[in-house]
Parts: sequence; structure tokens; C-alpha cells
Amino acid sequence: MIASTLNSLSKASSAYLRSAMHQPIQWNEWGEEAFATAQRENKPILLDIGAVWCHWCHVMDRESYDDPEVARIVNERFVAVKVDRDERPDIDSRYQVAVSAISGQGGWPLTAFLTPDGKPFYGGTYFPPSDNYGRPSFKRVLQSIADAYHQKNSDVVEQAQMVEIAISRAESFAGASGEFSPKVIEAIVEAALKMFDPQNGGFGSAPKFPHPAVLDLLIDQYARSGDEKLHDVFVSTLEKMARGGVYDQLAGGFHRYSVDEHWIVPHFEKMCYDNSELLKNYVHAYQVTGSEFFAEVARDIVRWMDEWLSDRERGGFYASQDADYSMEDDGDYFTWTRAEMQAVLTEEEAAVAGLRYDVNEVGEMHHNPEKNVLYVRASLEEIAKRLSLTAERAKTLLESARQKMYAARLQRPTPYVDKTVYVGWNALCVSAYLEVAKVLKLDGAKHFALRSLDRVLAEAWQAEQGLQHVVAYSDPGAEQRVVPGLLDDYAFTAVACLGAYEATADLSYFQFAQRVVDKMVDRLFDPVSGGFFDTAAGGSEKALGVLGTRRKPFQDSPTPAGNSMAAIALLRLHALTNQKSYHEQAEHTLELLAGLAGKFGIFAATYGIAAVHLSHPHSQVVVIGEDDLAEQLGTIAAGFFAFHKTVIRLSASQAVAQNLPPALAETISRLPAIKEGKSVAVICSGFTCQPPIMDSEQLRRTLGIALKN
Repeated sequence: MIASTLNSLSKASSAYLRSAMHQPIQWNEWGEEAFATAQRENKPILLDIGAVWCHWCHVMDRESYDDPEVARIVNERFVAVKVDRDERPDIDSRYQVAVSAISGQGGWPLTAFLTPDGKPFYGGTYFPPSDNYGRPSFKRVLQSIADAYHQKNSDVVEQAQMVEIAISRAESFAGASGEFSPKVIEAIVEAALKMFDPQNGGFGSAPKFPHPAVLDLLIDQYARSGDEKLHDVFVSTLEKMARGGVYDQLAGGFHRYSVDEHWIVPHFEKMCYDNSELLKNYVHAYQVTGSEFFAEVARDIVRWMDEWLSDRERGGFYASQDADYSMEDDGDYFTWTRAEMQAVLTEEEAAVAGLRYDVNEVGEMHHNPEKNVLYVRASLEEIAKRLSLTAERAKTLLESARQKMYAARLQRPTPYVDKTVYVGWNALCVSAYLEVAKVLKLDGAKHFALRSLDRVLAEAWQAEQGLQHVVAYSDPGAEQRVVPGLLDDYAFTAVACLGAYEATADLSYFQFAQRVVDKMVDRLFDPVSGGFFDTAAGGSEKALGVLGTRRKPFQDSPTPAGNSMAAIALLRLHALTNQKSYHEQAEHTLELLAGLAGKFGIFAATYGIAAVHLSHPHSQVVVIGEDDLAEQLGTIAAGFFAFHKTVIRLSASQAVAQNLPPALAETISRLPAIKEGKSVAVICSGFTCQPPIMDSEQLRRTLGIALKN
């Protein structure tokens, strides 16, 4: 009986698609069958693109797609196709451009109307169930679109052709290419300074997103220049974000963005890639400022990711945690009424927590005015003074309150965790964990990162086919789909493999990085114009709809741009191999957007980071030895932050055995100090190594000078 109520999405693998299997809509997965049906029945296609973590996707599901009347219209007059944007970012990215060209809107849910061959002619994002928010009701939209398709078909076809032209123009690089100049870094930094919000931190106004790539670029430029203006921007932003409601004050970890400019009320979903990139920000900010606050936030992000987004048994990072636990919910799991807080705390604890997190009878949530978002309103010193407590007592009470509130929150219905393990996002998390492990000496983070990378390489890589996009789906009972790896998967994984080599001196990781990069070049590089396409041409899947449009992504949105990360991987590999082709391909890639990159501003921040790599010779600090001096040298080397610096730790036996890539092997293994068993640090830059350093203060001074160049 139950089976008859399920639509075809019951056979899907993605958690988002499977969540719609009970809807009365006759949904199809993206594929040739759906397009053939649309052409055979001469019906337009309704394309819904969303994600399991997306609040407004759930709202539209409840209001419209669960409605029998909407289902009747859709089933009679359309062929309905549902796509998970996390599983198929290649489909999403192209239709986002199309709908933006039509309506000026983008985001999720993305609602697009297509001709039977998949060409978009109308679209938008969320459509309300009745005329509201200045938008027509979804039923009215459906009827009008279906009528227009049949009664004004020539107009529909003409509109689809115009949109197709708009998509191809959006992906062209006419006038964008040019000779690369390091001045692009200044242009991107200047754009960030102009957008900076000095009152609240961050860039622009509401809604406010973190933009971790530009924060990292500012940190690097501050480390290089000592410009206090840059220091104020990233310090203010990172402090205010971590004290805001956009940060989970009980469990740790960041929500996706803030709906207000003060970082107080978030969209409550939590993404692994936001947290991985912000984790790097806090580690790097700690390196250049020494602020223990930034180190604490970094450890706290790891705590949350360990607890909620980690497959502790097999390795691997899960994709996301949902914002809501039901259709009626809007962040209720994460927010508190004053009565809810008082019910789990002593009077003294409630007084401290109430002041700390600004918990009042009236909170910030519109759907339930009693609900409070927890954010840091008052310092411990201020709380102690107001309640006539010692600072130590206030601190003890606050910690006790946090633990009790978190324990109580764990008893609430919990938002869904999408346990899908995506290759590219895992690689970002691996890189972040290796970074925090190196700087803050978190061995557990290092071991888990390596286990996770090992799983990706074992389960999602094949020598002939290359990388897949998905390691494992959330539902263990779902059929495993093979989604070919995208540019992001290759570029992010190559960078993670290089980080793993630097963390372990295990040459197999370096060799894997080289194989991944070589496959990326073979499948995705454009040898004529330069740059990398996001997908390979002539794959196993037919290029349905607008998938035939080739894309070379250069904008961060919100993960680092694929082409910029590919260039970084190539440049880092060149520094370890001195293989000329890697440098040429990276340069060719960055030249493709050289004429326009500065105008993309903060959305080209990863391009700016790649520009730093291209503009400065890469420096390797090779620390050899296993005694206390070697430990000191390694700590000092790791303490400095610069994009173009890596640290490799080796035992004397590893150095002699040449656990080193080609550009270092010949020089390092022949050093007399190594043959004598002495602990040393060797700084190599531009394929030239300086004399060995055996004094920690000398290493500090030498690195301080070398990394500013």
C-alpha cells in the first residue's frame, strides 16, 4: 500500500530528492527519460533545484508541492524534474545564470520553466501559495506558463533563445584576458576595504555572508605589510562574527549567513565548507595576531565538526546540518525563550547566561517573538560587575550554564544531518584540519583528516576515470550513483594531498597530488584559451538542457573558485617538482581573467590568493630531526603565516631516504648536517636552498625577512 504513494524519487540517492518521494507531484530525476517524456507529450518542464539544508525549499515543499491542487496542475500540464544542487552543482550553476538573466533573482529553491529540450524561458526562486510578497501565487504562475507555452509558443521559443545567448555571454571571457599583474591583489583588497562595515564587521549590508577567501587574503597582506588598516578589518570581522548569533554559542560552528548586518539572526543551516574555510581564517588570524581568542574559536569549530559532521568510524566529513527539524520550524532547535533557559539553569546561572547572551522575554525571531538567538552581548567583566560576582565566579557559572543548555538542547528534536560525503567539500575540510593541527598541535585533527583523505582516495578515485563527485550518500540504503568529478573536486583534492604530504612526509600523498592534477589537466584544461572547464566534454552523460554550455568558474560562490584553486594546486606542485608545464598552465589560467579580475572585487578573492602564489616564489621550510631542537624549529616555522610557505618535517632517516619531491630531494639529502645527524631547518625558495639553520631565534629572524618578500 505504501509503495503506491511514492513517486519515482524513492529510487533516488540524494537526501534532498528522497525527502520529496512522498509528494503527490510525479517528480523525475534529471535524465534523458524526463526530457523524452516532455518532447513526446509536448509539455514544458518544471525544474526545481534545491538542497536538503535549504529552509525556503522546505517552505515551498510544504506550501505548494505537498498541495494536491498544485500537484494536479503540475502533473497534468508539466513534466516535473527535481535536482539536488549539492549532488549536481553543474546543473545548478547553469540554471542559476539563466534564471538570473530572466528575473534578476538567484538562490534556492530555484524554480525554472524549460522547453522540452531543456532551454529555460521563465523562472524565479520561491513562489508563495497565494499572491503575496509582491509575487504571484504559484498556481497562477503554473497556469499562465502552461497556457503561454501552448498559445504563444513562438514567443516562448524566442525567449528561450535569448536566455541561451545570455548564458553563453555570461560564460565568455571576451575582454577579460590579458597579461597577469600582481596589482590585481591590490584591486581586490581595495574593493574589500570599500565594502567593509566598520560598525559591525564584514562586507556590505544585510544579508551578510562571511567571505572567508577575502579574509584570508587580507590576513596574508597584513602579514606581508603590517598595514593596521587591514588588521582592523579582519580582526573586527572575525571577532564580531564569533560573538554573534551566526556562531553557535553552545555547540560551536558557524551558520551559513546572517539575515541582519549585525551578525545576530542567522539562516540556521550549517555547511561543512563554510566551517572549513572559516576554520582556516581563525587559525591564520591566530598566527598573525597571537590572539588566543582566535585559537579558541578554531578549536571550537573542530569540536562541532568532530561531533556533528564526522564519520568517526570510516573517516569523512558530512555535508551539512539542516536549519529546521520540521516544516513548521524556523530555527527552534537553536533558539531559546527565557522560560526554556530558566527551566534548565539555577537562578544564578540564568542571571549570568541571560546577560551574556541577551536572553529576554522578547527575542529576535519573528515567527515566535519569545525566541532568542544566543549571541554575546556582555563581557564577563561587565556581568561580574552587574551581579556583584568575582570574574572567576562569573566564568564558572557561565560555563556551567552553557553545558546545561547544550545538554538540554540535545534532548530537542534535532535538525537533519546530511551524511553525504562529497569529494570536494571533504578535501576543503581535510586541508583545514591539517592547517589547525599543524598550528595548534591537534594530533586528533591531523589523524582524522588523513583518514578522511585516505577514504576519498580509496573510494572515489580510479586511475582511468579519475575522481567521482560523491564518496557516499546519506541514506545507506540508497543506490550509489556515479557522478563524475567536477573541477572543484580535482583542484580541492590536489591541494589536500599536498597538505597531507607536508603533514606526514609520506611521498605517496605527493604522488597522488601529481596524479590528480595530471588527470585534471587532461580532462578539464583548455589548451587553446587557457583555464579549466568545470566538467569534462563528452562524458558518459548526454549534455541535456543547457549542460552543453562550457563554464570556467572564477568567482567564489561560496566555495573557492575552481579555476583559482586549480592554479594554486599547479603552482604548489611546480614548487615541488620544477616541472615547467605546471607553472605555464597556472599562468595561462590566471591570464584568462587578468583583465577583469579586479572588477569582481571580493568575489575574486581566491583569484587574489592564486595571484599571491604566482607573484612570490614558493618557500619550503624543511625541518629535519626528532629532538627538542627540531620540535622548536618546527613550531617556529609553523607559527608564521604566508600563502607561499609550506613546512615539511622529516626525521634524519626520511631525509636520507629522500622522502622528498624532485625539487628538494637532491639538495636536502646531501647536506653534511643531515649526514652528521644534526637537527636543522633549511629554507628553500625559487629552487635554491639557504644554509642550514640550527638556532631557533635565527630561524625566526630569517623567516620574518624571507616571507615579506
